[in-house]
Amino acid sequence: MSFIFQHLRARKAAKQAQVIGVCRFSWPALGGFKVEHQTPEQRAAYLYAPARLDERFRLFEAFTLPSIRAQTDPDFTFLIVIGPDLPAERLAQLRALVADVPQAVIHVQPPGWHRPALKEAVNAHRRRGVWSIQFRHDDDDAVNLRFVARLRQTFAMHYALFHGQRHGVIDFSRGWNARADAQGILAESTQHLFLGVGNAMAIRPDVALSVMSFGHHDAWMHMPAIIRTDPDMWVRGINDHNDSGDPLGRRLERLDPAGEARFEAAFGINAARVRAIFGR
Repeated sequence: MSFIFQHLRARKAAKQAQVIGVCRFSWPALGGFKVEHQTPEQRAAYLYAPARLDERFRLFEAFTLPSIRAQTDPDFTFLIVIGPDLPAERLAQLRALVADVPQAVIHVQPPGWHRPALKEAVNAHRRRGVWSIQFRHDDDDAVNLRFVARLRQTFAMHYALFHGQRHGVIDFSRGWNARADAQGILAESTQHLFLGVGNAMAIRPDVALSVMSFGHHDAWMHMPAIIRTDPDMWVRGINDHNDSGDPLGRRLERLDPAGEARFEAAFGINAARVRAIFGR
């Protein structure tokens, strides 16, 4: 009887949990980037450079939005954090791109120190009294179409662990590095632990911290972590403005038709659409 009660409690908590994805869309933070600047104004000048923004919008449209738009579990919030000085024409462009994504919420956050400012942004949209399952998401990445559903499933499966903690990590270790261009998609299958993509944090209802309160690489040092090895759970975008500084993209190969079909089935990323976007 106790087992049945615990199972029902775990399912209820998972169903009621609020899932929030946090996407910094060229938000001029202090800190939080490996390419550093001394002031928000210097950061904004770098982030809002026309060539850089053109690339970010292409990747956001080609990689990020298809995977967010087609999630099998639609009960989540995709919080897009922007600065108050994002050029008006770019804000209009962003609004047009997410007009058909009901989960998308554009949040204007004044520039500030990365972690506390983003915690404030996320907490402004949290519901009281329920678990918060939060994931960070760069504007050039993608997740599996069942990502939100698998977050809830994993949380329910390991609820006894999470229930005894303030917060815990759910990490999907298998995905792809990928680059988009006018000829389609170049990619390599890879496996990494605790990247910024495919990584989430379950936070107890009475805890005001957010997924942005911890570095994704070392969150496991502060809380328990569940690691899953499901295939094709994320795409890490490789482009000319990657901030990570990692030597990525050296072994990328052009996807053949079977690879393109696999990407569309897993992430909703359509290679013909990618070619059209990058061929403009």
